[in-house]
Amino acid sequence: MSARTVFAFATALLVCWSPACAPVGDNGGPSDGDGDTDVPALFVRSGLCTPCHNGLSDEANNDVSIGTTWQPTMMANAARDPYFLAKVSTEVARNPHLAAVIEDTCATCHMPMARTQTTAEGSSAAMLDDGLLDADNELHAEAMDGISCAFCHQIEDVGLGESTSFSGKYVVDTTTESPDRVNYGPYTDPDQDTMRLTSGFTPVYGEHVTEAALCATCHTLFTPYVDAEGNVLGEFPEQTAFLEWQHSDFGDGAGEDRTCQYCHMPDAQGEVVISVSPAGLEARKPFARHHFVGGNALMLSILDEHRNELEVAANAAGFEAVTGRVLDQLQNDAADLTIASAETDGDTLTVDLGIENKAGHKFPTGFPARRVWIHLTVADGDGVVFFESGASEADGSIVGNDADDDLSTFEPHYTAITSQDQVQIYESVMKNSDGEITYTLLRAALYAKDNRLLPIGFDKATAGADFATAGGALADNDFVDGWDSVAYMVDITGRQGPFAVAVELLYQSVAFPFVEDMRGEDSALAERFVGYFDDADKTPTVVATAEVTVQ
Repeated sequence: MSARTVFAFATALLVCWSPACAPVGDNGGPSDGDGDTDVPALFVRSGLCTPCHNGLSDEANNDVSIGTTWQPTMMANAARDPYFLAKVSTEVARNPHLAAVIEDTCATCHMPMARTQTTAEGSSAAMLDDGLLDADNELHAEAMDGISCAFCHQIEDVGLGESTSFSGKYVVDTTTESPDRVNYGPYTDPDQDTMRLTSGFTPVYGEHVTEAALCATCHTLFTPYVDAEGNVLGEFPEQTAFLEWQHSDFGDGAGEDRTCQYCHMPDAQGEVVISVSPAGLEARKPFARHHFVGGNALMLSILDEHRNELEVAANAAGFEAVTGRVLDQLQNDAADLTIASAETDGDTLTVDLGIENKAGHKFPTGFPARRVWIHLTVADGDGVVFFESGASEADGSIVGNDADDDLSTFEPHYTAITSQDQVQIYESVMKNSDGEITYTLLRAALYAKDNRLLPIGFDKATAGADFATAGGALADNDFVDGWDSVAYMVDITGRQGPFAVAVELLYQSVAFPFVEDMRGEDSALAERFVGYFDDADKTPTVVATAEVTVQ
């Protein structure tokens, strides 16, 4: 029996023996990789960390347990996300000659522990077929642990915040053996003995784990794109949340920056004893709750509904809790909606709306499948709704959106809306090297439209090409940092008031065209997700509302 195997076995015994550390989830010890190299085991799975970091409370007696908070998040389920898996398989089906590149690139941030171990051993990370998704693959468990404790806390402070670390180019030590592998945390002088004994890591202080640049390694992502013949032409800015943040008042360094962690890992109330073992540890603050809250309520509901098939560890209560946090953030911290004025002039009712972005990056941000739009109705004095723009259908489509009717088109950006078949949609729309609209990421060369709401302080005139505004919003003088204005001019000929105006700002994390694009694809994973999507409640999230009555 190797020394590494003895260590893993002893570690598991110690964790299971401790009455204070009841395991949650898989109790994984160090991975042995393929056993044919001298590369040390680089990671342990979350089940080895959570026993001592659950059962935590802050000064207000809120449960701030790390494991149970993280387990139902999209971070924990990054490798199980059925839309992600469907998209990977679709991209491979359409570009089979680039399968190895696609799978390795996507595993970099969705299966980072397994991919890092594989790369260190001199191989690329295959995902499909007998790759990391295969239960018989020796690194399958590490892959399915998603974006886990031992991954984030091992990222070195090397090139963070610079382009050299973007697109998953994080640095993890691949040479040091356990228990001398370091695990970075936000506190000075951590107790080291217990973690060295139970996990094989030595905790040390690393200020960089509190900084946005750490998150930027995966949330600033450039992907290769190809022409119609499959030739690689360049790189496409798939998501640029860090660059958007950096170009705003939130991250420009002029004042007190609000980092990614500020919103997505909010501080607990007061001090927290961060581990139940050993006894007698001093309380620490600030303590970042491992909420990793984003905006993907739809995918959380799908993971919950299909958690047995997807082998999700979190339970219904966990998904209910994290979904509540998602809705709270979307409805309180994302955007506001204001009716600046509403008045009649002859046969026209004019309603001027203002939409404020409160987020530290564009809203929506991330993968281009996300969209936000305005739903406005006007009812006459009899209560009859005679004007409606932006109604949502049960299948996830938006009434009047050109793209939902024809994937080769898209809805333009508006300064004024005059008919019911016009909808103000804040989104990014990709086009290929031939200038055609595309939903295939590997064909995306540029953005035909990017009118996502800008964060405060974001100057669209000086924004870099990789995160610039594109399309009609670029010339819209009312589309500025933190704000957009749009007028609705409604024909009220023959109608009697008073007129009731109701407005909603709605959000979807997976837009209808992205699903339609993969419908019928020769891929079991794509077919599975389309089925999940069809069965899901696709009611959009209401971000903000406003109403007014006009006499």
